[in-house]
Amino acid sequence: MQDGGTVISQFTYKNSGVDINAGAALVEAIKPLAKSTARRGAGAELGGFGAMFDPAAAGFKDPILVSATDGVGTKLKIATATGRHDTIGIDLVAMCVNDLVVQGAEPLFFLDYFASGRLDPAVAEAVITGIAAGCRTAGCALIGGETAEMPDMYADGDYDVAGFSVGAVERDDILTGESIAEGDIMLGLASSGLHSNGFSLVRRMVAELDLDLNATAPFDSDRTLGEVLLTPTRIYVKSCLAAHRAGLIKGLAHITGGGFDENIPRVLPNGLAAEIDAATWDLPPVFKWLVGAGVAPDELSRTFNCGIGMVAVVAREQAAEAEGILSLSGETVWRIGEMVARTPQLPAAIVTGADQAWRG
Repeated sequence: MQDGGTVISQFTYKNSGVDINAGAALVEAIKPLAKSTARRGAGAELGGFGAMFDPAAAGFKDPILVSATDGVGTKLKIATATGRHDTIGIDLVAMCVNDLVVQGAEPLFFLDYFASGRLDPAVAEAVITGIAAGCRTAGCALIGGETAEMPDMYADGDYDVAGFSVGAVERDDILTGESIAEGDIMLGLASSGLHSNGFSLVRRMVAELDLDLNATAPFDSDRTLGEVLLTPTRIYVKSCLAAHRAGLIKGLAHITGGGFDENIPRVLPNGLAAEIDAATWDLPPVFKWLVGAGVAPDELSRTFNCGIGMVAVVAREQAAEAEGILSLSGETVWRIGEMVARTPQLPAAIVTGADQAWRG
């Protein structure tokens, strides 16, 4: 368009689909959330180009930094379908910090990435409120993040989140699993539900069974199916660090995608296998429902956590002491199996008795 020979542009960032003012308002709204996560070594203030952390101020003398990044997968589809976004942030933190603690690391700080086609400040604030809650539970500071508004990249109402966390462990305290030996006991720490894995399968089942996420769950008369599926991932940081700092932990395995089959072998030395007795703990109702709806027990154990979100490997003679510390820290703990010698014919993780225990 021209006016007296002058070209007048009618293009603005806002009418292309990006609202800078909404993004700035969101940053102001979440500053108190970040401040609520402040800890030694970090001020948890938002607004700068980069965030800094001082390990010395956090009490570390010779630290090794450990980092982790993750998302929550298609569990986000359950959140958008039900309009419940307040727990997704807890999941995001949990998936990262639980991976840090398996190395013996204390989570220090967390950053998030929130991307959508059109920024809905209420949804974003609900997600970040959950992130702050997860950080407080894990004892780490929310020190920064990024909010990206990208029209045409995401369908209206959809968003994605990613989390990034850094922890530290004193050089002499790193958990490597190398001391794990035949006869050591596996302690299973109860999960809070599905956590954040296997949701592509769960969502397909919900669709094929024509279930309403807002209706009462078929296995829980007190909650809707959506509420049950959105139960946030349990954060095991403080309990596992307490047992580790007492010198009781030989190895930890965070049970995420891949279930027992893939995650426990990651911490085992060569020549050992994990023999797990499925009858030693109570399979939670949501998993019993999955089996009843057609998920075979062997598929359950290699896809989901099956009610065990973290596995701690301890010496047999120290198992009772470790159980006590973990229980006092709020965990429900079962002795779920032990380490055995592995022959070439054995897989690295063996689940026995699942057909009988989980189909009942």
